[in-house]
Amino acid sequence: MKSIRPIDERECARVFNDAVATGTPLEIRGSGTKINVGRPIAAEAFVSTRSMRGVTLYEPNEMVMTARAGTLLWEVEEQLAAKRQMLAFEPIDYASLTRSDPRETTIGSVFATNVAGARRILYGAARDHLLGLRGVNGRGEIFKAGGRVMKNVTGVDLCRGLSGSWGTLALISEVTFKVLPVPAQTSTLLLLGLQDEFAVETLCAAMTTPYEVSGAVHIQPGLVARLSHEGLRQQGDAITAIRLENFPKSINYRKEQLKEALKIYGEVHELEHDNSLAFWGELRNLDLLQSGTNPLWRISTKPTAGPALVNAISSYMACSAFYDWSGGLIWLEVPETSDAGAADIRRAVAQYGGHATLVRAAPQVRASVDVFQPLASGLEMISRRLKSAFDPAGILNPGRMYAGF
Repeated sequence: MKSIRPIDERECARVFNDAVATGTPLEIRGSGTKINVGRPIAAEAFVSTRSMRGVTLYEPNEMVMTARAGTLLWEVEEQLAAKRQMLAFEPIDYASLTRSDPRETTIGSVFATNVAGARRILYGAARDHLLGLRGVNGRGEIFKAGGRVMKNVTGVDLCRGLSGSWGTLALISEVTFKVLPVPAQTSTLLLLGLQDEFAVETLCAAMTTPYEVSGAVHIQPGLVARLSHEGLRQQGDAITAIRLENFPKSINYRKEQLKEALKIYGEVHELEHDNSLAFWGELRNLDLLQSGTNPLWRISTKPTAGPALVNAISSYMACSAFYDWSGGLIWLEVPETSDAGAADIRRAVAQYGGHATLVRAAPQVRASVDVFQPLASGLEMISRRLKSAFDPAGILNPGRMYAGF
């Protein structure tokens, strides 16, 4: 496949105009760390943002950064770390799941796919931190949306609309986003051996307290066995983990209060700062999922419905689950079948509510099933109109999210 790496928006616009004139479908990508997520694209060339690199603005006092889309995520985070700041939404790493190099993930792809890690329950998703962007749509038009402060966003919020569109509406060329200080201390409370239902009840109880929980996960025993932390891995039971972050004095008070509130669910253990950072870093990188090769689903639902949904799926097939977002996000490994369990999983999701996305599967499977959650008729109509408005010729990532557009 032909590779095109425009150096700026004008060159990108020319490429898109030529593609419209010749009817050439294009694949939009950063470094390609997520090319195996979504439906396979029948493109004749791919357009990469990797030549659009560099942080163009960083004001630590204002906690705002602007970077070109092809800037590597680790470069962004390295600059932020030098000022003790961070991307608060803790972007997860799909590269580990697609056998790509994690150090090649670009900041543009983070916002184009709207990825977020465990801190989403406290700080929101990637799109909630996006203040403005620049891009080129399928008409070859250069546009900008938003600004450097939230009050600049009026009317239709294009930033939120384009974040999570997976390159099907436009190529994002530059992003402006807010950042936050790195917590001075991190502590993790652990409960061992809880069944899924009680674990999620525990997580939900922790979330109702005023103690600012910034991570709430439950890992089934089969996936605990893949953790790198020797003590956690060898104890053999399911792990329910709750993260607290802030200044040491605040942590100590909140930790003791939360221990008291949760003692009815079992004995509460604790991971200190360094081990907490290692544990949550491992979850952010999805290390416990990358060692497997079976199909992997990402299911979002009501936290209280998560265990029942997984139990319903497990009646059809063996599966291993990792619950995040207090049970509202489920990473589910299932056996290899002709449809990666899509029919049974869609049936369970329809019963309990939510959305299911097939994150990892063979190309022939991804081409034959709905990878993203099928749209209701009203939402499909809106999505088709958006596609027609931004990319009327259908040249950008055609069919990546949904067949036919």
